[in-house]
Amino acid sequence: MTKPYVFLALLLAPLLLGQSEIPDTAAGKVLAAWFAAFNSGDVGQIILFDDKYRTQLPPIAQTMGLRQQTGGFTLLQIEKNEPLSIEAVVQEKNSGTRSQLTLEVSSGERPKIVRLNIAVSRLTEAEAIAALSDHVEQAARNDQFSGTVLIARNGKVLLEKAAGMANRESKSPVALDTQLRLGSMNKMFTAIATLQLIESGKLAFEDPIAKHIPDYPNKDLASKVTIRHLLTHTGGTGDIFGPEFTKNRLTLREHADYVNLFGARALQFQPGSRYQYSNYGFVLLGRIIEKVSGTSYYDYVRSRIFEPAGMKSTDSLPESESVRGRATGYLRSNGAWASNGETLPWRGMAAGGGYSTAGDLLRFAMALESGKLISKSMLADATTSQSQQYGYGFGILGTGQMKSYGHNGGAPGMNGDLRVFPELGYVLIGLSNLDPPAASRVVDFFAARMPAVRAP
Repeated sequence: MTKPYVFLALLLAPLLLGQSEIPDTAAGKVLAAWFAAFNSGDVGQIILFDDKYRTQLPPIAQTMGLRQQTGGFTLLQIEKNEPLSIEAVVQEKNSGTRSQLTLEVSSGERPKIVRLNIAVSRLTEAEAIAALSDHVEQAARNDQFSGTVLIARNGKVLLEKAAGMANRESKSPVALDTQLRLGSMNKMFTAIATLQLIESGKLAFEDPIAKHIPDYPNKDLASKVTIRHLLTHTGGTGDIFGPEFTKNRLTLREHADYVNLFGARALQFQPGSRYQYSNYGFVLLGRIIEKVSGTSYYDYVRSRIFEPAGMKSTDSLPESESVRGRATGYLRSNGAWASNGETLPWRGMAAGGGYSTAGDLLRFAMALESGKLISKSMLADATTSQSQQYGYGFGILGTGQMKSYGHNGGAPGMNGDLRVFPELGYVLIGLSNLDPPAASRVVDFFAARMPAVRAP
């Protein structure tokens, strides 16, 4: 999952003269140079600055992404001034949000950046909601966001907003009930289906693949990889995307088709030895769900997850079927937006690719938290980090009150993010029909500013 925009390391912003004076120290000179480069928005100037003052270069796309998101920073006040370090208050141009900036540089004739952080100041709930609403509108005007965002706390919706175009050709706007593609967010549904079958005794964490798919082509892999490995991306089963997927994209219509195409591959590493994100591992879970339940994966999640949770706008129908209200996805091609239709699988699957609404995802989160889909004890296990901040089909971020669980999804022309903060009661949802990180960025924006205390 995309990490929250709470501490943005190695990123800065612009100087507006007359509002605060930067000291003539080693740290001050670096700060002034960085302000000028970052605020210019010019890639060349930023690269020149990085080459001169950094020993570890941040990705230029990351820096430019922050520049687009914030609109740059205004320097408000220098709070601490030492020869090799500065602490200051800065303000985002786009949102007016204030942040604490810390810069430390090395000694010598050619100082280098040792640390450069921005810690976003926490706002009141009302202020954070207002800032997010403004940010979404600004991002949509700049063609950086198109989709829906929903913020709820303790079951109460605080903000539900739609922006941008669902279909650029027909000029249809995104509405609150527009269905947007989920990417890998489907993995949460697959995980819950798997955990339901474990709780009912039909599956066990230590069951090998071979127990439920006895005719699996690679016998060695099937005998070693367990349900637990698949849920935690530690099975060494590899991915599905690449030349073989592109070649067979429209003939891969069922989970069994993926097994037939990829099932003879060898293990990439010994199961349990390390974490490596595996879409194919969740395809295998989808096939196992079918074998154990005696029904299709799609029928199972509809009857056991979507219907109990009240999710009436979530599914994975084939792209060949017309779905009223389903947005078209758009990817960047030669500097313009183009439909992502030629990149999509035949239909969404256990690893991702379905579609939903922000409202349905809130219903899913509330059903999870209430114990309606799996027991609360199983949910606690599923949302505890098992490997690399990943549980059983859920990404985990933060600790203590700021701990959250959920999943994001991203592919050309689609991006989504769901984060549940059990201690604080917040549910954050963003869905977009543009390239990543369009949706995750708006979720990050609120996560960095929302109150970090329990509701009274």
